[in-house]
Amino acid sequence: MTDDQWRRRREEDEDFGPPLFGDEPTSEHITESLSFRDDTGPLPHWTQPPTGEIPRVLTPKDDTEDVDVWSSFSGQSPAWRDDRTGGADPSGGLSDITGLSPVFEAEATHPMFDDADTTSRDESIPVPREPGRITIGTDPTDGASSRPASPNRRPRPSDATGRTSRPVAPARTAGQRVTGGTGGRDMPTAIAVGLAIAAVFILALKYRPWAVAAIVVVVLGLGAVEYFDRVREKGYQPAFVPGIMACVAAPFAVYHYGLSSLPLVLVLAFAACAVSFIASPGLDSNPMPNMAITMLGIVWVGVMGAFGTALLHAGNLAHHSKLGTDTLCLVAIAVVANDVGALFVGSAVGRTPLRAWISPNKSIEGFVGGTLVTLGAMLLVSLADKSTTWNSLGDLLLLGLVVSVAAPIGDLTESMFKRNLDVKDFGSIVKGHGGILDRFDGFLFALPAAYYLLITLQPWVTK
Repeated sequence: MTDDQWRRRREEDEDFGPPLFGDEPTSEHITESLSFRDDTGPLPHWTQPPTGEIPRVLTPKDDTEDVDVWSSFSGQSPAWRDDRTGGADPSGGLSDITGLSPVFEAEATHPMFDDADTTSRDESIPVPREPGRITIGTDPTDGASSRPASPNRRPRPSDATGRTSRPVAPARTAGQRVTGGTGGRDMPTAIAVGLAIAAVFILALKYRPWAVAAIVVVVLGLGAVEYFDRVREKGYQPAFVPGIMACVAAPFAVYHYGLSSLPLVLVLAFAACAVSFIASPGLDSNPMPNMAITMLGIVWVGVMGAFGTALLHAGNLAHHSKLGTDTLCLVAIAVVANDVGALFVGSAVGRTPLRAWISPNKSIEGFVGGTLVTLGAMLLVSLADKSTTWNSLGDLLLLGLVVSVAAPIGDLTESMFKRNLDVKDFGSIVKGHGGILDRFDGFLFALPAAYYLLITLQPWVTK
C-alpha cells in the first residue's frame, strides 16, 4: 500500500460521524469538573522532620464528625491483635502505633448462607476458620462445636489480653495449716459404705477367684460410665460405646489370657473409635481431641484397672489361686490404710500442701502419715501371719512402700482431672465417697505397681 492510499484510508476512517457519548470533553470541561480544595494549609517542606500525626479523614458534612473509615471494606472492623511476638514487624512499626495487625482478616462466610443475605444467618452455627492460618494452642476445627459452654457454668474472668483464666487455688505459705482434710465428707456414711464394700470383697475372696474378677469388671465398667458421662457433660464427644466396651473387655481378656491380650484390646478399641469418627458427617465431630479423650479413659480406667485381674491370672498360672487373691487383698488393705492415714494425719497436722493447684487439702504431712500407717498395716499382717503367699516381712514392707507412692499419684491424677473439668466428683453412686473413680482412684496406679513387684519378687508365678 502506497502512502497516498494510506492517507486516503485514514481520512475515510476518521469521518465516522458524531461521537457515541455526546460531546467530547474539552479542556474547559475538564477544568470545570476537577477542583482542588486546600483547607489544611501549606504542606511542610520536605526537609522538615515528620510530626508522627495520623492523617484525618474529613467529610463534606462536618469536618469534626467521626467516620467509620472501614465502612467501605464490607462493613467489617479490623481485627485487633493483642499478642505480640518477638519477630520482625512486617508493618514497619505501624502496628506499634495503631495497635492493628498489618493484615486485616474479614470474617469467613458460612457456605450455607449467601453473602448478600446476612439477616437469615444463624449465629449459633460456628464459622469455620480459613485453612492454613492455625494458631498454636487453638483447635483448628473450631472447638466451639465440641466444647459448648455448660449452661450452669459461670463465665470465668478475663485477663488484660481477653483470655479467660482458670481459677487457681490460693497460695499457702509453708507455715499455714491445711484445713478441711476430710473434704466435706459425710464420715459416718462413708465408713458404713466402706465396710459394706469390704464385706462383699472379702466374701468374693473366700469364694472363688472368678468372683473377684467379676467384681473388678463391674467396678471398671461403672467407672468407665462415670468418666464418659462426665466428659460428655463438659462438651466432649467421646466414642461412648467403644470406650465402655474396651474398659470392660480389658480386665475380662486379661483374666483369661494374661497381659499379652492387652495390646489386642487397645488396637481393637482404637480401630473402633476411628471407625465411629470416620462415620461422622464431618469435622464438626472433632475427631482428634475426642479420640484422645476416649483413649485417655480406656487407658486410665480399662488398662490400668485390668492389672487387678492380672494378679488373679498370675495365681491361676502358678496353680496357686490364693496367690492372686492374697495379693489383691493386701493391695486393698494397703490402699485403704494409706487413704485413711493421709486423711486423718493431714487433717490434724497438715501444713504444707502437696500440690496446691490440684488439691489444697492434700498435704506433705498427710502423705508421710499415710505412708507410716500403710507400713504399720503391713507389719500387722506379718505379725498376724494371715498371708500364706507373702511370708517375708521385708516383702510386705516393700509392698506397703510401693503402694504408698503409687496410690497418692493415682489420687492426685484423678483430682487433677476433676480440677480440669471443674467438677467435685466423677459420680455419686458410692454414698459418702462420690463415684467409683473417686473411691478407687488409688487402685488404678497401685495395681500395676503391685503386679510388677509380685513378678519381680516371685518370678516363678509367670512360668
